[in-house]
Amino acid sequence: MKYLVTGGSGYLGTHVRKHFAANDFSRRSNRDLLNLYDTQTAADYDVIIHLAAHLDKSPDAADETFLTNVDGTVNLLKNVKEGAVFIFASTKDVYGRFADNFKEVPETCPTLYAGQTALEWSKLIAERYVEYYANQKNFRSCIFRLSTVYAPRSEGNTPGFVGHYAESIDKGEPIRLPGGGDPVRDLLHVDDLISACEAFRDSVIRHGLYNIGGGPDNALSLRELVSHLEGASGLQAVIDKENPLPMPTPARYVTDLSLVTKELDWSPSVKMDEGLRSLFERTGGRSAAE
Repeated sequence: MKYLVTGGSGYLGTHVRKHFAANDFSRRSNRDLLNLYDTQTAADYDVIIHLAAHLDKSPDAADETFLTNVDGTVNLLKNVKEGAVFIFASTKDVYGRFADNFKEVPETCPTLYAGQTALEWSKLIAERYVEYYANQKNFRSCIFRLSTVYAPRSEGNTPGFVGHYAESIDKGEPIRLPGGGDPVRDLLHVDDLISACEAFRDSVIRHGLYNIGGGPDNALSLRELVSHLEGASGLQAVIDKENPLPMPTPARYVTDLSLVTKELDWSPSVKMDEGLRSLFERTGGRSAAE
């Protein structure tokens, strides 16, 4: 099988691309989702994992966000060949504040507009295009609404907040916790994202939409996360208690894994502390003895 990972040199994409020995489709490899000539190459691949996106949440970036995340995705979809597998990385944040109504968030959680930024809204719109073109062009499609996926650092990439906390601890820099550290998130190691992609590839499901995260076994408050990172590194975190960040929306997000477990026979396998330790490997930062 020939694999293509869009955003394959990014924070998560670097690890996904290396695992599948895939080709990279990103601006670092001189390919652009808005270039119609470039996106024609999608027709050459059996499995496409679409991670590339413009991730800016600021209102000033809305036009570029919609252009890249919606139009760019459509450009790619138009070239996927019949019988191929297309996996689209969406986000849990399409649910917005409605996720706070659930102890564990199912795929049936409402996705009505409730203040989501252009980033989340563009992902939700792109999901509909994935479903449309997959049915029209007869290729298999999977939408993963991702919750807090983290990965070991890779050159030239900015990590998500879990990796940011790890880097701050490693460098002895202060951490500002949203909501004083009370918000709850479930964490998913990139290796488990990879195994979810494999599970869909090997399944008989034609078109799937799943919430993907660490689930209740890998859920904790941000304050508890820092404590686990301290244990994983042997280092002490510096918390800036005088300047906490605002409470995020939702305040609590834990993935309901029922559907993906039932249909793909998938669940996370990387233990939380094992995964968090991987964030401190080959960092070149402080040592616990310092």
